[in-house]
Amino acid sequence: MDLTLSEEHEALRATVEDFARKEVAPVIGDLYEREEFPYEIVAKMGAMGLFGLPVSEEYGGMGGDYFALCLALEELARVDSSVAITLEAGVSLGAMPIYRFGTEEQKREWLPALAAGEKLGAFGLTEAGGGSDAGATRTTARLDGDEWVINGSKAFITNSGTDITSVITVTAITGERDGGKKEISAIMVPAGTPGLRVAKPYSKVGWCSSDTRELFFDDVRVPAANLVGERGRGYAQFLSILDEGRVAIAALSVGLAQGCVDESVRYAHEREAFGQKIGNYQAVAFMIADMEVRAHTARLAYYAAAAKMLKGEPFKKEAAIAKLVSSNAAMDNARAATQVFGGYGFMNEYPVGRFYRDAKILEIGEGTSEVQRMLIARQLGL
Repeated sequence: MDLTLSEEHEALRATVEDFARKEVAPVIGDLYEREEFPYEIVAKMGAMGLFGLPVSEEYGGMGGDYFALCLALEELARVDSSVAITLEAGVSLGAMPIYRFGTEEQKREWLPALAAGEKLGAFGLTEAGGGSDAGATRTTARLDGDEWVINGSKAFITNSGTDITSVITVTAITGERDGGKKEISAIMVPAGTPGLRVAKPYSKVGWCSSDTRELFFDDVRVPAANLVGERGRGYAQFLSILDEGRVAIAALSVGLAQGCVDESVRYAHEREAFGQKIGNYQAVAFMIADMEVRAHTARLAYYAAAAKMLKGEPFKKEAAIAKLVSSNAAMDNARAATQVFGGYGFMNEYPVGRFYRDAKILEIGEGTSEVQRMLIARQLGL
């Protein structure tokens, strides 16, 4: 077993690391506190090809693999999670449903701009009354001639209201199966479609420079051809998308966990207490050592999940393990880093303050920790 990155993957990782340090780190603090979307950073990431990493060149992408996206997410999140989640959601939730399940016409129409980072896509799944119970979807879509008429609402939708948002793929009830079960399908709704109302951005604890909003659909009409994949397969499709997304969120979580280590090591070399550097004290040194153990272990977990995914092997259990372990590591490391920094760790001017605010959502978004345990147990036959 060789865990060494290939030359291509290492070159990408190093490039994104350099970009994060030089382009993101100097400006993100101010954007974060003003709760501003990082349009210039997104444009630069688009020019680098990051939004098209796992998309084939045929549709304007870089022709890479999903692991390349994960490496980019880890390096970005070592500096800031708002930027990282914008990329993650733009690719895994915005572009991938179209790339994986769309028609040839849909791919050629929407993917080039999404892969270039010129436009952003969103995925309208979660509803206020559903949360982790995605099967509790209430949004409906009925066929009226050659149009879908959509009514309902979605909550916590990333990248749904930016100036460059172009399309939102929405899950909706399109009928009823035998036995009374809901028939759920996925339908593309272009931004600006009449009847689509995008609410103001949420006031959030963390991820303050990412765009997250509630959406309302009031007799929204789109062409019947906007159906993504097969009718009635929307539920299965988004479960597949979420499996991939959990590996990506695990990578992002590892980045935050490693960023906590980076900042804590630096601070331990600088800060003095009782006449010596705080890193000389075993209590601090062991705390940071434990942080490195958590980040390292979580990285191995998402590497393992990504390896199975790229081989085309079942990876649902491994994705759930990676997401659970990595999000826990991020939360624990953010707490420990704040402790290393003491009072300064509670100040928003320091990166660890952002890390602490950003970490908690990683145990909730794209499947809570409880859902991950449920998935793991099911894969074990329990």
